[in-house]
Amino acid sequence: MSSPTIGVFGGSGLYRLLDEIDLMEVGTPYGKPSDAIAIGTVAGHSVAFLPRHGSKHTIPPGAINYRANLWAFKELGVERIIAPAAVGSLQPDIKPGHFVVCDQFVDRTWGRSDSYFMEGPRVAHLSAADPYCPQLRGLAAQAASSQTDRWHRSGVVVVIQGPRFSTRAENDWFRWMGWDVVSMTQYPEVILAREREMCYLNLSLVTDYDAGLQGDAEVRRVTAYEVARVMAQNVTLVQRILQRLVPAIPQELSCDCQRSLAAARLSAS
Repeated sequence: MSSPTIGVFGGSGLYRLLDEIDLMEVGTPYGKPSDAIAIGTVAGHSVAFLPRHGSKHTIPPGAINYRANLWAFKELGVERIIAPAAVGSLQPDIKPGHFVVCDQFVDRTWGRSDSYFMEGPRVAHLSAADPYCPQLRGLAAQAASSQTDRWHRSGVVVVIQGPRFSTRAENDWFRWMGWDVVSMTQYPEVILAREREMCYLNLSLVTDYDAGLQGDAEVRRVTAYEVARVMAQNVTLVQRILQRLVPAIPQELSCDCQRSLAAARLSAS
């Protein structure tokens, strides 16, 4: 099997994407990744798959070894990352079952190891102005639109620490700020991918309305059961989108993602 250039983070339901799976244990300077990495094929393309919470969903968001996960993908030859994730909606027009191709994030986490440049010997100042790969986002828009009309071309994801969900006050604040969806895993995953010069794409699957919608008593607050239920209902759709997206990714991309450290090191101090 050829070296995978595409890596996918996600949940256990996405294992059915891959044919001819081989499991690989990959060591890193940052410890073990969340699980063994499954190497398989999607539409004839070699793909690496890693469940970020572990295969049995035993690792909470704040305890994920993000640095090990991204390092392991890079060691295997991965250059582009597709990262499906369950999120809560903050806006009435973004409904459960919809997809959002996020283009910005707001970090509200704490205590996570979020850089490969914390211990030296080099210091780099990475630009985070446009954290998500614009070319992968365009390809994802084409793939999503071919499978469903329940998708949004852009969106701001606010990343909370977890594992608890938001309070109503936090939820109202996020919505007042104009943010679109809430996640627990986008940071520092996307930034570490950029530090390793890998293109990164987020596909946010909306499973709930977080703490509810202000003024709408019919919208219930989120529960872990509801997240799992909506994810299970939409896993086939996620698979179909990825089956269209993976073969559409060209061998060469002209984005800046894989040259991000050149500028960062010029400003190193």
